[in-house]
Parts: sequence; C-alpha cells; structure tokens
Amino acid sequence: MDARTMFQVLHSLTEDNIAFFRQNPSETGRRFIDAFTRIQEHAQSLEPTMNNFAKVYHIFDFDEKTPANGYRSLMKVVRSCVLHIIHKSRYVAANRRSIFFRSSHNCTEIEAYCSALTQLRALSYFAQKLLTTNSHGNLFFEEEKGLSEEFVKEYCSMHKGCFYGRCLGFQFTPSIRPFLQTISIGLVSFGENFRKHESGIGVAASSLFTSGKYVIDPELRGSEFERITQNLDVNFWKSFWNITETEILASLASIASTQVKVNKGLSVPPNSFELPLATDPNLTVTVTPPVAHSGPGAVQMRLLSYVLREGQDSEELNSFMKVEGQLNLDLRLKTKIFPRSSCLLIHFHGGGFVAQTSKSHEPYLKTWTCDLDMPILSVDYSLAPEAPFPRALEECFFAYCWAVKNCHLLGSTGEKICLAGDSAGGNLCITVSMRAAAYGVRIPDGVMAAYPATLLQATASPSRLLTLMDPLLPLSVLSKCLSAYAGIGGTQTLDKKHATLSTVGLVRRDTALLFRDLRLGASALLNSLLDSGRNQKNPETVRKSVSETALSEETLANRQQTLKSKTCQNFGKHLIQDTCSPLMTPKEPKEELPVTASDRRKHSVTFFLEEENEQESADPPGKGNTTTNSSTSLTTLAFPEGFEPLRSTEGFADMTFQTSPIVRNPFMSPLLAPDEMLLGLPRLHIVACALDPMLDDSVMFAKRLRNLGKPVELCVVEDLPHGFLSLSQLSRDTKDAAGVCIEQIRKVIAAKDTPVPTRKHRKLERIIVTEPSKTPESPAQKDVGA
Repeated sequence: MDARTMFQVLHSLTEDNIAFFRQNPSETGRRFIDAFTRIQEHAQSLEPTMNNFAKVYHIFDFDEKTPANGYRSLMKVVRSCVLHIIHKSRYVAANRRSIFFRSSHNCTEIEAYCSALTQLRALSYFAQKLLTTNSHGNLFFEEEKGLSEEFVKEYCSMHKGCFYGRCLGFQFTPSIRPFLQTISIGLVSFGENFRKHESGIGVAASSLFTSGKYVIDPELRGSEFERITQNLDVNFWKSFWNITETEILASLASIASTQVKVNKGLSVPPNSFELPLATDPNLTVTVTPPVAHSGPGAVQMRLLSYVLREGQDSEELNSFMKVEGQLNLDLRLKTKIFPRSSCLLIHFHGGGFVAQTSKSHEPYLKTWTCDLDMPILSVDYSLAPEAPFPRALEECFFAYCWAVKNCHLLGSTGEKICLAGDSAGGNLCITVSMRAAAYGVRIPDGVMAAYPATLLQATASPSRLLTLMDPLLPLSVLSKCLSAYAGIGGTQTLDKKHATLSTVGLVRRDTALLFRDLRLGASALLNSLLDSGRNQKNPETVRKSVSETALSEETLANRQQTLKSKTCQNFGKHLIQDTCSPLMTPKEPKEELPVTASDRRKHSVTFFLEEENEQESADPPGKGNTTTNSSTSLTTLAFPEGFEPLRSTEGFADMTFQTSPIVRNPFMSPLLAPDEMLLGLPRLHIVACALDPMLDDSVMFAKRLRNLGKPVELCVVEDLPHGFLSLSQLSRDTKDAAGVCIEQIRKVIAAKDTPVPTRKHRKLERIIVTEPSKTPESPAQKDVGA
C-alpha cells in the first residue's frame, strides 16, 4: 500500500467512525470523536512530509543495494503507526454495534496510538530541520550545539510513556513483541523494588506480584517505564541487564542452547610479552598489560568450542583456567580430539560498556562455534563506571594479542583471525583493530560488527530520534551508559532509609508488600472483568487507569481547539541561521512539577558536548546565547501554530552538557578518527538494524571507509530492535538475523588475501629505515597466503 492510498483509507475510516459516534452522546463517544479528529489532523500533516522525504531518501543510503538511513527508518515507523491505526479503526467500524464491543478498551487503544502519532509528528518536524541544516549526504548534525542540544532538551520534556504501554514495540516484527512486553514488565517490576535492599525471596515475591498490575494496566506500565528510564542511574541498568548472569537463568539458557565440548573460563595474568611486527618479523614490540585506572590486572576470557581440538586440553592452557561452578570440559567416556582449526573468532560482547559478560552471550556463541566449525574466544573486559575508558580497550587489545601469540593453545593455527562483537563490542572490535595497526602488529583478517556505536557523542541524527520510542535503547539510558564509559558524572548512592533495615524489618515489609500487591492485582482484575457490564448499565461510568485519566484530562483537552497544520512547508524554511533563531521559545515548567536547581543537579544525566554549561549561563543575554538556566526555563523547538507535542507528566531528567574532550578520542569514537588511522583497518562487515537508533552510526562509518577505498559491506536487517543477537533464541526472525551475522563471518574467512597497508610501530617509525622494495613479509601473512 503506497502512502497516498494508506492515508486515503485512514481518512475514510476516521470519517465513518466520527459520523457514527456523533450519534452517541456518551463520554466514550466524545473521546472517540476527539481521537479520530486528531488522527485526521496528524495524517493531513504527515502525508506531504512522507512524500517529501521519499524524494531524498537515496541521497543518504550507503548504496543502491542497501536502502537504509535514519530518515527512511523514521518514516517507516510513522507508516507502521498509521497502519496500526487503520487496523484498529477497521475493527471499531466492524464491531461498534455489537453488544460485546468493549467501547472503553477500544477507545483507549485508539487514544494510545493517537498519542504515538502526535509524538511522531513532532519528530518529523525535527527531522526536517536536520535535513535542511546538515551538509549534503551527512546524517549527523556537525556542530556541537544547536540542534543536538535542542533535541536532548525536547527529549527530556516530551511524553514517552505512550510508546511503552499499549503501543510497545509496534514498529517491530510481531514475533518479537511478546518478548519485549515481558522485558518491559520485568523491568518496571524490578525497578519498583530496586532500592529496597530486599532479601532474595522478597525480591522474587514482590516482583512477581507487582508485575500483575503492569500486565493488567498497560498505561501504568508505560508511565512507570518512562519514570524509570529518566530517573534511575546506571547501577540500576547494570543490575537489570545482569539478571541473565544469575545461576538459575544461566543454567536454563545453557540447557536450551547448543551443547559444546569446551567451555572454559580463562584468567590471563598481566605479564608482558613480545609480538613480531607485521612489516618485519625480525623485530618485535612489547605488549604490556592493561593498567588504566586500577593498575595491572588479569584479563578474563572464555573459550568455546563445539569439538575438542588439539591444544585445548593442554596443561599450559589449563593453567589459565579459573574455577567455575559448572563443568567446563565435557570428557564423557573418551572424547575424540580433532585437529586445530585454521580459523579463530575473537568476540567482544555488548552491554553498553557497563553490563553483561560472555556468559550472557553464550547461547548464540555456542551456535556460532558449531555452525562456523571454529573455536571462539570471548573476552570479559572490565565494565564502567568502575573501569571507564580506556580500560576495556586495553584489556581487549591485550586479549587479542595474547590470542594471536597463543592461538595454538586455543585449538587454532591462526591462519585466519576474525573479530566479532555487537553494540559496544562492535565499537571495541573496530578500535582494537585500529590499535593493532598503530602498534604495527598483525591486524585481524576481518571484523564483523553488529549494530556498532561509532560516535559516542550527543550528536543529533534522524535514527537517534528513535530513542524517544525504543524500549531497549532510550536516549536517557544511552547517555548514562556513555557517561559511565567516559568516566563523567557520579552515581547515586543507595537510600539510607532502606540500607538500615534489619532482617525482621525486611521480612515484615516483604509480607506487607506481598499482601498489598495481591490486593491491588485482584481488585484491578475484578474491575476489568466487570468493566463491560458496568458500561452497559451506564455508559458514562467507565473505569479509568491513572494514565487513561491523564489522556482524557490533558491530551484531549489540549486538542479541543486545534488549528490547521502547517506541515506542508518548504524544507528550505527550516534552515537555522543561528542559535538565536526566533523558532526557539522558552517554555515554563508545569506548576505541579516544580524542579529546583539542586534537584536537577541531583538527577542530572551527562551527555557530552564541548563547552561547559556554567560558561553558557554566565554569558550575558545580549550576546547571542539562547541557553538559559535550566532551573528557570526550557528552550524548546518551535512547532507550527496549533501543534504541540505531548509533555511528560513524570517530570524530566536534566541531561546537562559538560566538557569532555575524551569523547572525541578516535579510540572511543572511531567515526571521528583521521583518515590515516582508518586506512589501517581490515575488511569490515557491518550488520545493522533498520529500526536501531544507532543505524546512522553504521551507515556513516561504512560510507567513510568506502570513500577511503577500504573493503566494507553493510547489511541491514528489518523490523528488529537493537541487541537482537541476545534474543536470537526467542523467535525465527531474530534467529535468521543471527544467521546473517554468521554469513558475514564466513565471508571474512573465505575472502581472498588483499594487501592491507601496514604501519611500523609508532616509536620505531621514526628511527627505522627499510628499503621499500625489500619489505619482508610476516609469518602470519605467509601462512594466510599458503
């Protein structure tokens, strides 16, 4: 269905439903009319916007075979939302006369998607500004302030709960939505009990019975999800994402995943060793252990192999083994020993640089070692905020060099070495390769990076607008993780009130919470079952949840006197001359949510730009500085007359900007690396997600490498969220996407040898002079050629 037909169908359905409910003077009927009227208004605005974007999509694509960029993704989400509204409208039109029609429930469904469409319309305005402001073909806003700062401020105040309630995951494939709903319910239940210091039984019982009310009331779940993402610090996300590390869940995942013969945890001591230079094997370079922040320390790794290979049961390797609770080597009866594989895969896991280990990624890694028929070494690097940049990079580089030197112990001859990682791990794959080139040692034969983060800055791009609705990667969560990795911003301390509870107090409180949640859950369930009967007796008495009431009181009331949209403006009218543009107007905070400067500092989230906020607030108002003190006003985008996005009722996090030159370090943001550093990279295969907020990172980095003449391939999977590899065992779609990653690794292994520019060690570069016609070839390169 093309855009024109889609909007025509939507208009006819809304007109038909409006005409019907005008004959119904009930409150629910008025709500239906108001929702459908606003949907018509938004559709009238969005149709020309989609048509205009369709004319320029191709400018930002990587190539004709890979039609993907943030503008396409945003309009795809808009299209998905409109199609859901069409489906709901058809259902209402077909069943509205039935005695079994749940008018209140269906009205709330329509209102929820109407709210989502309102926010998407606001994002489309911002995308237009990006399109007309950015340079030709560039997806990122180049300046350090301006639109990037405006978007962060808009994000802080815009309502996001509508995307986490009834509309959760509407943009993704249907097979993954139930799992996203389960994750969101578990997250809000976990968040409610996070600061209580409960015992293990108390946490399990409270979370279990607390989850009931979030299953019954999607609006309550959405508002709580929004509150958690904005207010809780990185320690919460570290704890929640590490749930898969618990013994019970890890054991269940191990049983359900592919069984392997070798699963060894290794601890490599921090001892220096020598590696030959790639340009001259007669010369060596010393690889020193990681020392940043905490001094020298052992590097943790995990070796996985589907079959037992030569060297994997050697005494030398066993000396590095760390004691674990489970059996690491399957030696039932007499295990056959296979010869060493010619290939080795080195893996760096994701987790936002703050959470998870190789254990969390073990299920799909076991499948990989079986399908690829090669051993996998997964590195458990130290995590932020305890170990910020560059500790993780140092440990991953040390592990890579150790694997190159000791590949015979890992069951491989080392003829082909491939790096693989997802998200934060993809970033580390790229930066480790850059560091190997800088040191002059052997670089990997190729890299497979799944949805990598290549620009760790608060820079606006069309795909990053999706952080407003992404349940796995909201902007506030992303900023907390990146702040922790950069070593900026403190973490909140635990509440002393809960920290001082005694054991008797814990048991007493756990019991009270248990009975409270049982009572609330039973009451909500009973009310929902009796809801239809009550509506038949008196249509005006409709059960409303907290967020449903907010929709009727705030969302609908604010739209009673709407004016005609002015979306059909020429894109050229969105050009921003300077930061003093009259399009930026201050917005007063709501009276019912007073926020003081001290409160903002307490809950502030750092997302870096170059200049300090203190300097901005100190500037006099007459010198072109529109950034005001965040405790008194909020500078926001100007929208067409008669339109305003929904604002959050949960308050908003103050994502301040602090000086952080470290985020421009090329080993942290490889997209900002100079050409000389990128020329040393090996073959790169990127697997991105079309609906991932980090999509533009992959597209722009792939373009950069292609322009430098480097071999690079970009594959984009559709309708899946960021982090699909961790969900690869849950649905066919995620399993197929994981198969795409396997195919890219196979391409690295099967690729013919291509000369890669090598560099001498940075210190030797200045003192060693060699004849260019007699540059010796390294042993590793000779093996590859053989």
